[in-house]
Amino acid sequence: MLKNYETVFILNPVLSDEQMKDAVGQYEQLLKENGAEIINVEKWGLKKLAYAIQHKSTGFYNLIEFKAEPSAIANLEIEFKRDERVMRFLTVALDKHAVEYNEKRRSGAFNKSKKEAVS
Repeated sequence: MLKNYETVFILNPVLSDEQMKDAVGQYEQLLKENGAEIINVEKWGLKKLAYAIQHKSTGFYNLIEFKAEPSAIANLEIEFKRDERVMRFLTVALDKHAVEYNEKRRSGAFNKSKKEAVS
């Protein structure tokens, strides 16, 4: 049975835009090859890290939301560990509330101004 997951990974800031896009595309392809259904991909861009990782203070943040078999997660995380471009990663299983929240976030439900929310 497919479960909902999301993974956030931080890529090395010395990569060019092209190299970063290639890395994200590679992980999307890996998930698809393992039978995953990609729901959403977000490139959050270059952000400051809370603490230095490998003497770097910034990194390219990326999020992939997908449905997959648990076995696909193991393959994905092995690839993350092998890839020198990936500084950190975290994959979490989403419960029904998190899936609902993500759908609302993607549809822009939280981007409305406070004035619109009041009326």
